[in-house]
Amino acid sequence: MSVFAHILVNNVLPLTMMIVFGILIQKAFSLDIRTLTKLNFYLFTPAVVFKSLYTTDIALSVISHTLIFFFVFMLAQFLLLELVIWLRGYKGGMIATMRNSVQFYNSANYGIPLNQLAFAGNPYTLSIQVLMMMMQSLVPNTYGVYLVNAHRARFRDIWKTIISMPVIYVIPLAFLMRAYDVPIPDFVETPIGYLSDAFLGTALITLGVQLGSMSWKIRKAQAVDVAISSGLRLVAGPLIAWLIVSLMDLPSLMKAALIVSSAVPTGLNCVLLAVEYDNEPEFASQAVFFSTLLSIVTVSVVISLLHIPV
Repeated sequence: MSVFAHILVNNVLPLTMMIVFGILIQKAFSLDIRTLTKLNFYLFTPAVVFKSLYTTDIALSVISHTLIFFFVFMLAQFLLLELVIWLRGYKGGMIATMRNSVQFYNSANYGIPLNQLAFAGNPYTLSIQVLMMMMQSLVPNTYGVYLVNAHRARFRDIWKTIISMPVIYVIPLAFLMRAYDVPIPDFVETPIGYLSDAFLGTALITLGVQLGSMSWKIRKAQAVDVAISSGLRLVAGPLIAWLIVSLMDLPSLMKAALIVSSAVPTGLNCVLLAVEYDNEPEFASQAVFFSTLLSIVTVSVVISLLHIPV
């Protein structure tokens, strides 16, 4: 089976089916989207981050190189976004949601399966993707929360919201427990496993519920914005990553893993933040949905161009 067909059948179509289930159940029962987003923020996301960091063996050199890449990559994306925001003349909440739709990408439930497929389950590249997932879980719960509230709330109120996010405590806890070989009691490990396993389905259904509750008519101006968001995320993202790793002294396999990690579509956190804080949820949902569909082509192209050695 070709790379394109394999990604389509084993990654994209299952994700799409879960989103469709969410749409159908919303049409039938009109679920409370805010309850679903709170479950994702306060239960499922912290569980999957903790389990991934606690159970994955990650070398110090991999951590340092990945973090350097991540911060340079985020800065480069931010500068490009500021130019686009200025040219388009975005105002208010649209500024934050456009930033989130490009800078927060699906490094967990799309990026990890994609990494395992593209690199044949290589534990070295998987550890890189786990680190990217960690940062992509931390940043939306801090910087992302600040962005969606900065135009309408005081800094003290935003700070209170940020420190209430469990992810910022889960990350150092997982690293410390692994570093000092602190075992997790079975009665704690088992529910963490349950919550971690539930993350993917719940997050995708939440996206489907949001899509099912919004108007499917896209205004021309919004269609342009969704196209810009998808282009910045799926095309500019891997190009920026390629430029950065070309300037870094890294093993070729690590370079490839970082480029692949940057090529995934807009993350569900963009929708969760937009819904939780009522900040352009319709645009956020469409950005996630269409970037996921378009990634069928763009991710396949990126992987094929890399000629990944596995």
